[in-house]
Amino acid sequence: MKAMLFPYTYVPHKMEKMQGFIDFIFFAVWCQAPSKGPYRLELFASNPELFEVMSEFHFDDSKGAEFFAGHVERIYTLFAALSSCQIEQLRLWYVANNDIERVCSNDPFVPIKRYADFPTEIKDLRDQLASFFKGLYSNVEMAALKKRIGDIKDHYRAWEAVNKRGKCPFCGISDLLGQHHSKREAYDHYLPKALYPFNSINFKNLAPACPHCNSSYKTSKDVAYPVKDPAGAQVRRRAFYPYSVVPYELTISFNLDKVNLSSLEPQHVSVQFGPAELQEQIDTWRDLYGIDERYKAKLCAENDGKYWLEQAHGEWKELGRDPQELLTQVLRNAQKAPYAECNFLKAPFLKACAANGAFS
Repeated sequence: MKAMLFPYTYVPHKMEKMQGFIDFIFFAVWCQAPSKGPYRLELFASNPELFEVMSEFHFDDSKGAEFFAGHVERIYTLFAALSSCQIEQLRLWYVANNDIERVCSNDPFVPIKRYADFPTEIKDLRDQLASFFKGLYSNVEMAALKKRIGDIKDHYRAWEAVNKRGKCPFCGISDLLGQHHSKREAYDHYLPKALYPFNSINFKNLAPACPHCNSSYKTSKDVAYPVKDPAGAQVRRRAFYPYSVVPYELTISFNLDKVNLSSLEPQHVSVQFGPAELQEQIDTWRDLYGIDERYKAKLCAENDGKYWLEQAHGEWKELGRDPQELLTQVLRNAQKAPYAECNFLKAPFLKACAANGAFS
């Protein structure tokens, strides 16, 4: 079974052009502000498409145009007052925060930065960057941008045409909306846009997720840094990268400490994940998505774990069949289609039930 529980396949799309626009604005406009003089449209001339966008915004008094162009100009003015050392530091942070895969691997040479880590002397710049990047994702469908980069719905259709499992990879138990739905899932900012600057429109940081994973459990939890330890320190951690191309396998097993499984409760269940070499990423995943709580609840639900047990203990016995045959079939199903009918949980649960004497 693939970890997290399985990676998505990254799908190139013309919406990536938006990140290209932001890269140009950051490196060729903002970082050049100290030597480029007053803010003006000609600053964008070497990027013709972006120049057209900024020109349209310049003559557009809509709220969206003001959001985009106004922030770009205000941030330019604040960059103009920075020293070369400060600008170089911001360059490093920008590059690091957009290298999502290396952030997830906890590469020590990737100096990621959160808004909370900005030095006080550039507080005004931090606040403007926060306002811009936190709101950017919600404003990418403005007409001037949309006709050049497409829209999120079109990206989702291209994405789900390739990623066809139909299940959320962060939990494995919730369906994702697909080709036969008129709606789409929300994109999770894996490195939360509330915490991290510069990557809110980077599609390698955007991954569709079910509402439970996105809005109920992960919310704005920090992928790279856990909650402070008792000493008050925060140490970087590794996490699964949603678009990993490196194969890895995750194992799940359960132990049950209650003989009367019909009255099973979460406190009677313990869960183990492997392999050991992925333990840090696994622990991060468990923390972000409340995995232990959700899997235990699934096993103790009347229409899930307790029904699976009833199938083996009741229905199959009533038909004069050995419950071990069902277990063998479920184990086979879990190999072929782990996420169909929650086989990836059903198989280890029924194995634990058998070890507990349920099939005797």
